[in-house]
Amino acid sequence: MTPAEFLDTDLAQTVSALREKEEPFAFATIVRTAGTTAAKPGAKAIIGAEGVILHGFLGGGCTRGAVKRATLKALNSGEPQLVSVAPEDFLKEIGVSAGAMVDGVTYARNGCPSRGTIDIFIEPCLPMPELTVLGASPVAEALAELAPHFHWSVSRAVATPVLAGKMQATVVATQGQGDLDALQEALQQSARYVAFVGSHKKYASLSKKLADAGVSQDDIKRVVAPAGLDIGAVTPEEIALSILGELIQIRRRHLERGA
Repeated sequence: MTPAEFLDTDLAQTVSALREKEEPFAFATIVRTAGTTAAKPGAKAIIGAEGVILHGFLGGGCTRGAVKRATLKALNSGEPQLVSVAPEDFLKEIGVSAGAMVDGVTYARNGCPSRGTIDIFIEPCLPMPELTVLGASPVAEALAELAPHFHWSVSRAVATPVLAGKMQATVVATQGQGDLDALQEALQQSARYVAFVGSHKKYASLSKKLADAGVSQDDIKRVVAPAGLDIGAVTPEEIALSILGELIQIRRRHLERGA
């Protein structure tokens, strides 16, 4: 990699703009080449959420399709991808077909006349997950204070629509101060996790009022009540920790399944 590439302000500006808009993207780096290739090891690119190169160069049309597929997979799963674009005779020689994954490497066919091989590492950069905390109760305040330590950004108002590629969760911690209004507001957002800080019995009573207000049964059933893991929490800080534990579980499952 040349000094000029290290000092590529356009690349830095592209990344900064994407982060500011909270859009998912990926870094792609050529880690190895064999034979004749237009791009060389160390070449980098920034790839947008649609799989299109926004900045940089990875070698033209020979790699474009494979890079797009690998980028979309990386952004959906949250896991880095290593793709090897190689001529068909080489794939036959090593006994793999285009699209196969072997030992963590996804193989793709290079149909260009150059017949070179390019290995590209793709690293996803996803927006920080957002936790919306509704309410001014002690639990709400404790949750808003603790969540950033577990890499969640915190909002105190529901935002719609949910940004593509961004995990969002909402916790209603009003604790008797406008519970019904807050739940209706929370269910307007298609967040992956919506939870209510309160007993199952209390939410059962509120769910009847939600139904009377026209909220669908599917949405009513989306709400986790009581919020958090059952760890015997008593204090506001312990309840907040139990909710964050549940959020961590959901976030990790989300990444593992590529949901």
